[in-house]
Amino acid sequence: MARTRLLHAAKPRRLLGRLAVTLTAGTLGLTLTVAVVTAATPGVAVAAPGVTTTIPVGNAPEGVAVNPKTDTVYVANEYDDTVSVISGRTNTVTATIPVGDFPEGIATNPATNTVYVTNWIAGTVSVISGRTNTVTATIPVGRQTHWIAVNPPTNTVYVSTYGATGGTVSVINGQTNTVTAKILVGDFPEGIATNPATNTVYVVDSFSSVSVIDGRTNTVTATIVLGLDQAKEVAVNPLTNTIYVTADQGSVSVINGRTNTVTAKITVGDYPRGVATNPVTNTVYVTNQNYGNTSPGTVSVISGRTNTVTATIPTVDSLPLGVATNPATNTVYVTNYYSDSVSVISG
Repeated sequence: MARTRLLHAAKPRRLLGRLAVTLTAGTLGLTLTVAVVTAATPGVAVAAPGVTTTIPVGNAPEGVAVNPKTDTVYVANEYDDTVSVISGRTNTVTATIPVGDFPEGIATNPATNTVYVTNWIAGTVSVISGRTNTVTATIPVGRQTHWIAVNPPTNTVYVSTYGATGGTVSVINGQTNTVTAKILVGDFPEGIATNPATNTVYVVDSFSSVSVIDGRTNTVTATIVLGLDQAKEVAVNPLTNTIYVTADQGSVSVINGRTNTVTAKITVGDYPRGVATNPVTNTVYVTNQNYGNTSPGTVSVISGRTNTVTATIPTVDSLPLGVATNPATNTVYVTNYYSDSVSVISG
């Protein structure tokens, strides 16, 4: 199949005070004790977030995921059919793993040190051992596999897929690497995320809604109307039970996970795409593609406490798409689709 790069907007430490925070198995599926930036030291300014380095990766990187337990970053390179493995300690690529045709979404299970990659054209999910950096299984899922999310406490993987029969979420048992259920959702599912603390899955339909799935019963329990076209991706802060959804109109919808209602809409940059949270600092990061502009894209930094943009970071390189955080190091990783690179941002 001939491949042409398309703009995705059109496609159907610095520690001031130390605060020990433990993320337990009940929330993120692993235990991490991290140091968090606080305002405990008077008279010392907190350094503004910014790009600290740029890492060359494969051709057309899109999805990015982090294993905070091993401080390792994984990047799906669409046109290379590979995954780049980055050491978060040295900011260097330590391995390149061949996967399926047109890898797009990527997620990790820190509890099992496993990486999952959706292969859009192949219609499969590649399962990678984080210990050996090898593909240990390939799971058939269906046409146009897009985004992927993992619930570490239940060792369950969720994949958004759409085709001739509409949109579905495939449920994969992480122990057996088999599809155990398919859940009907909106016609064009895009981003997907889990809240491990509540065993809930959130799936964005690009035509302005979010399906809420009970991870225990594999049933849709609510549909949240956003009132926006071209909704894109979703992220969850499990510590506050808050969901964030990007949309092409330049906004982020904030959803209360307890009431399943939109509580705020935050204006960000042009054509926002990726979204990620740092639950420890209660901060949200959004990539803005700046579609049609000559300037590089940006990353909007949002305070989860006030729902306001506190900083806008130029990513240096072109067309930022994916974004992921490492809460243990307070570091943010952004894929730059046209520049074949990853920007590293100090949170």
